[in-house]
Amino acid sequence: MNFVSISSFMSVHRARRIKFAGARVFALLSLCVPLAACVATPPAPPPPTPLAVGTGDLGLVVERASGSLQVVNTSRREVLGAIKGLGDLSHASLVYSRDGAYAFVFGRDGALSKVHLPSRSLVGRIQQSGNSIGGAISQDGSLVAAQNYQPGGIRVFDSQTLRLVADIPAEYEPGKLSRVVGLVELPGQRFMYALFDANEIWIADLSGVAAGQAPQVQKFKNVGRQPYDALITPDGRYYIAGLFGEDGLVKIDLWAAEPKAERILAGYGRGQEPLPVFKMPHLRGWAIAGRQAYLPAIGRHEVLVVDIDSWQELGRIPVAGQPVFVMARPDGRQVWVNFAVPDYNQVQVIDTQSRQVIQTLSPGKAVLHMEFTPRGESVWISTRDDNAVNVLDTRSFARQATLKAEAPSGIFFTSRAQRSGF
Repeated sequence: MNFVSISSFMSVHRARRIKFAGARVFALLSLCVPLAACVATPPAPPPPTPLAVGTGDLGLVVERASGSLQVVNTSRREVLGAIKGLGDLSHASLVYSRDGAYAFVFGRDGALSKVHLPSRSLVGRIQQSGNSIGGAISQDGSLVAAQNYQPGGIRVFDSQTLRLVADIPAEYEPGKLSRVVGLVELPGQRFMYALFDANEIWIADLSGVAAGQAPQVQKFKNVGRQPYDALITPDGRYYIAGLFGEDGLVKIDLWAAEPKAERILAGYGRGQEPLPVFKMPHLRGWAIAGRQAYLPAIGRHEVLVVDIDSWQELGRIPVAGQPVFVMARPDGRQVWVNFAVPDYNQVQVIDTQSRQVIQTLSPGKAVLHMEFTPRGESVWISTRDDNAVNVLDTRSFARQATLKAEAPSGIFFTSRAQRSGF
C-alpha cells in the first residue's frame, strides 16, 4: 500500500471513529437532557396533611355542657374535630392570636386555656382566678388579659408562655374588690375595663412592663350606676359602657386631650314602667354599622339607633323581646338580633336603610349566639336546646347547613384576630 493509500485509509478510519463517537455523544446527551430536566425541577410537595390548613377559614364553637370546643371550617360548613378538657365553659369567650392559629379561652371557672386550631390540641392551661367571664389580647398580640369576678380585677399574661405579667386588683375602697366587665384592648399595650360594683372605668397601661416597669392605671370615677359591658368603636376612639343601674350609657372619647366620662342617652326609658331583665344584654364593636350604633335597650323590647358622631339617639326599633346580642353584618346593611327568655327561640333581622324589621326567624330552641362569616354571606347560629348550630344565608335566609354540637353557645371565627374589640 503506498503512502497515499495509507493516508486515505487513515482519513476514512478517523472519520468513521469521529462519526461513531459523535453518535455516542449525541445518544448520551439525548438521554441526559430529560434526566437533567428532572434533577433541575424540584419534586412536587407531598399532599397536605389534615393539619396543614389555612387558619383564616376556621372557627371555634363552644360546647358548654361538655367543656370542649369544636373546630369548624366556615367555607365547607363542617366540623373538623374537637378540643376537650377545658372545664366550665358556661359563659366562655375567647380571643385569637394574630395568625389565627391559637385561641385563648376564658372559662367561667377562672381557667385560661391556650388551644392550637390546626392540630386541635390544648397546649396550655392555668387556673388564674375563681370566676372569669372574658378577656382581651393586646394590640401586638403579646399580652392576654383576663377580666375576673373573683377575685375582682384583671390579670395579664404573656401570650407565648402564659406567664403572669401583671395582677391589677380592682380595689375601689380598702378591702373591697369590684367585678370587672367590658374589657377591651386599646392601642399602645393598654386595656380598658369597667368596674361594675365601683361605678368606675379604668385604663391599664402595660407599655412599660417588658422593661420591668409597673402598670400605670388611669381611673374614671362616678361614671354611672353599674357599668355592665362595653364596646370600643372600630377606630379605637370611643369606649361606650352600658349602665345596668340606670337608663343611659357612658362615653369616653379617647382621642380627646383630656378624656372624661360623659353620659349619653340618659333616661331613654323615662316615663315607661321598667321590665324585669331576664338576661344581661351585650355590647361589642359588632353593633357598629357605618356611622350608626345599634344598641340593646336594657329591659325594653327595643333596639336603640345612635349616631356615633354626635352620640344622639336617631330612633328606636321595636323588636320581639329583650335584645341580648345586636350584631351588624360585616357590610353594615343588616343587623341581627336575638333575645332573652321567653323569646329566645327567635331571631330578627333589621334593614339598616329603612330601620325596619324585615325578617323574623325561628332557627331553633334557645338561640345563644350568632357569628357572621368574614364577608357576611352566612350567619352561624347556636341553638343550645337543639344541640345544633344552624348556618343561614343572609340574603335568602335559607338554611345552608346544620351541624351537631353538644349544648353549643359561643361561636368565634378566626377573622376576629384582625379586628379591634373582638
